[in-house]
Amino acid sequence: MNLRSSIFSLSLVLCVVVLAITSTSTQITSAATVPSGFTDAVVAGGLTNPTAMALAPDGRIFVCQQGGALRVIKNGALLPTPFLTVTVDSSGERGLLGIAFDPNFVSNQLVYVYYTSTTPTIHNRISRFTANGDVALAGSETIVMDMPNLSGATNHNGGALHFGPDGNLFVAVGDNANGTNAQSLATRLGKILRITSTGAIPTDNPFFNQAAGDNRAIWALGVRNPFTFTFQAGVGRMFINDVGENTWEEINDGIAGSNYGWPTCEGFCNPPNPSFRDPIFAYANDANTCAITGGAFYNPQVTQFPANFVGNYFFADFCGGWIRRLDPANGNAVSDFATGISAPVDLQVSPDGFLYYLARGAGSVNRIGFTTSGDNTAPTVSITSPVNGAIVPRKSNVTITATASDNVGVTRVEFFVNGALQCTDTAAPYSCVWRVAAAMNKTYQLQARAFDLAGNQGTSTVQVTAR
Repeated sequence: MNLRSSIFSLSLVLCVVVLAITSTSTQITSAATVPSGFTDAVVAGGLTNPTAMALAPDGRIFVCQQGGALRVIKNGALLPTPFLTVTVDSSGERGLLGIAFDPNFVSNQLVYVYYTSTTPTIHNRISRFTANGDVALAGSETIVMDMPNLSGATNHNGGALHFGPDGNLFVAVGDNANGTNAQSLATRLGKILRITSTGAIPTDNPFFNQAAGDNRAIWALGVRNPFTFTFQAGVGRMFINDVGENTWEEINDGIAGSNYGWPTCEGFCNPPNPSFRDPIFAYANDANTCAITGGAFYNPQVTQFPANFVGNYFFADFCGGWIRRLDPANGNAVSDFATGISAPVDLQVSPDGFLYYLARGAGSVNRIGFTTSGDNTAPTVSITSPVNGAIVPRKSNVTITATASDNVGVTRVEFFVNGALQCTDTAAPYSCVWRVAAAMNKTYQLQARAFDLAGNQGTSTVQVTAR
């Protein structure tokens, strides 16, 4: 199946990601290529143009279909009757785009969705419904908030919904293909919003006293198309994935009141601009990648993956068909994880430690697990220079070199000086240039830490003295 017939088709002329209805009923349901020790399996297929998913507390998986149907996967089977169907404009990137469960879903059964309404004019809407088993209670729709009317541009709608650790609902809204919207407090387009579960606006929102009316819901600004974002369970940290235009795909640290710089900056501002918050990581938008989609921290209630995955952030690229992981505890180092996925659009980590992904091109939900019978062999690593006990010149540049090997392959080697990460190298021969401080007769501990595809790690340490 051609990826360009699915929801996100890359326009090389416009350099934008365009959501479009797929024109074929053929679907590919296949497993991704995952590291040794990991497994990938299809949970359920048969989905049509899926855009987002959420895991219910009881284990069901709710999946948005662009055409307006919210489907339910229960006990590994796609139920034939949708939970609900809303009337949407599904042209371009419009449609049913986001879903979230109320923090008190077990007791109140409230489900929130984000979709492109056609009445009275075309605009994006947040509504909530009351569940009655596997379907929504008839007539239970309550409009929580209507977004501004849309222009003729059908792209950049955002759509992700998540309840934050404070119990408020956070909403990602695209700029409707008009970059000036992202910098204006007179519109909610190109923003991250924060509202209560009933649509009221918290008075402690950062722009509450600067904006007016519903625009007081603005929590952060300067985003282009924040298609996905997530919160880190137990920590509360928020990462926002902002789809780029010509050059960079961004992961942004979600902090109240931040301005992420679009359209003045894409990726890291050059030259630096103190008015804007740069991303913590950005990767190039090229012929093989086109849109950052999905985002999930690995902080489950039950840890299934190797221990060094805990706290890592998974993200995907729609055209690249891959999932990578970012390690915030190690200088935001990024490493490969899974490949061969047909147009991934969403990621979720379940309480029991599986990583779920929604494959648009395959029309399926898959899950990646880890088996203890897999690869648990740590890489072998050795610092070759400088040697243990060496004297290094102070105020000089010293190249630390290391060799590393593994039964399934080394993904990267990280270099530390007295516990502080200096640099990361992903290709042999592994090396790092360290600037030695001016202090006389100071002893330093140098460490090389090698990682393999399964997340196992090995270390080598030497001590040197600066004179």
